[in-house]
Amino acid sequence: MDKNIVSLEDRIPKLKQMRKKKANRRLIILLTIFFLLIFSIIYFQSPLSKIQSIKVEGNSYLTDKEIVAASGIELNENLWEVKKNEATAAIEKEKEVSSVKITRQLPNTIVITVDEYEYKAYVQEGKEYYPVLTNGSILKKKLRVIPDSGPLLVSFKEGKALQKVIEQLDNLSPEIMNSISEIHYNPSESAPYKITLFMNDGYEVTASGETLAKKMSHYPAIVSQLGDNDKGVIDLEVGSYFRAYETETDEEEAEDAPEE
Repeated sequence: MDKNIVSLEDRIPKLKQMRKKKANRRLIILLTIFFLLIFSIIYFQSPLSKIQSIKVEGNSYLTDKEIVAASGIELNENLWEVKKNEATAAIEKEKEVSSVKITRQLPNTIVITVDEYEYKAYVQEGKEYYPVLTNGSILKKKLRVIPDSGPLLVSFKEGKALQKVIEQLDNLSPEIMNSISEIHYNPSESAPYKITLFMNDGYEVTASGETLAKKMSHYPAIVSQLGDNDKGVIDLEVGSYFRAYETETDEEEAEDAPEE
């Protein structure tokens, strides 16, 4: 008899063992599904599925309370019945908010993660200072201290001109951005976006709010060609040229000059 041939008597115990293992696996799977269903029913019917806490992250301008109120989400609401898209859209209506993400955290917590607009500049009203956000909105929440970064904007109101300037500031290099002390809005009929920049190094720059970033990229090179005592106006509206301030000596010479 061929030794490689397995007799039927030898195969039957192995087949029975294999079938038993398969049956046990199926039983375990069915029991797991059964208990998961039972657990789910108990969970959804119990207070565990009710919202017990709402966490807010990433906010600095808006308070936790303001964000939760804007979302419309309430404690003891069913965790799985929260309409995340609607709540997200409601929070994003706040002018300070750039984007929102709402997540469920088991067993009964909602997490609201907020991304707010940064501020690139600020305005002064009376003795108070208010940030201007990167979306061009003036936030009516006063700053506790005078900012040490970002220029002071003078004579600006919310609108197209402010939006253009803020967009341009966002494209400036940190070096140039930090060298600007104030930006004054002084439009005319022929130049509706004309602005004047007062620099920390003593220069004055006239430019257009539409082309500020492109023109100011040449500022360091222009200043490097001027002497330490050359102070005046750098005109970047159309081309680029320098006009020195009139000194007291220049004014006296102009007054003493003989009339022709």
